[in-house]
Amino acid sequence: GDYGSLSGWLFYDFRGLDPISLRILRFPAGRMATRRWFYFIPSTGEPVKICHRIEADALDHLPGRRVLYSGWQELGHHLEAMLTGAPRIAMQYSPGNAIPYISRVDAGTLEMVAATGTKVATSADLVQTFEAVMTEWQVESHYAAARMLRETVDLTFGEVRRRILSGAATTEFAIQQ
Repeated sequence: GDYGSLSGWLFYDFRGLDPISLRILRFPAGRMATRRWFYFIPSTGEPVKICHRIEADALDHLPGRRVLYSGWQELGHHLEAMLTGAPRIAMQYSPGNAIPYISRVDAGTLEMVAATGTKVATSADLVQTFEAVMTEWQVESHYAAARMLRETVDLTFGEVRRRILSGAATTEFAIQQ
C-alpha cells in the first residue's frame, strides 16, 4: 500500500462495531466500551487516545497520551486537535463500500473526521498486513492440506491412466469410488 503518504491510522469504535480495531489493538477479551473512543497512531510521534470520562480507562492497555471528553462537542474539539497536521489518515473505511469487510466506520463519524480537514483513506492494506497473516500452525496446516491434495490428484490420475492403458471402461463415479 501507499503507507508513506499517510499521516497515521485512526481507530474508532462504539459498542464493538469494529471488530477489526478490537483485534488489532488486542482489546481485552470480554471487554467492550459503551462510549465512543478513538486511538490515533501517527506515522511519527506518540499515539493519542480519546476516551469518554465515564470510561477513562477504556484504552489503558495501549501506549499513548490520553484525552478525555464528556459531550460530542468536546469530542469534536479533541479530534480536531489530535488530527491537526495530519492531512491524510487511514480508517476502517472502504470507498463505495467496495470491501464491506473493511467498512466499519459509520458515515457520521467520517463526516466528523472530514470536518477537521483531514482526508480519510482506506485501511484495507494495513489491515491485511496486520491481521490477515497466518500463524506458523496455519501455514503448516496449509502445506499439509496441499500435500494431501497433491497425493489425491496423483493417485486419481494414476488410476485413470491405468484404466485407459488396460482398455477398461470406466466412469467418473468409478474413479471417485
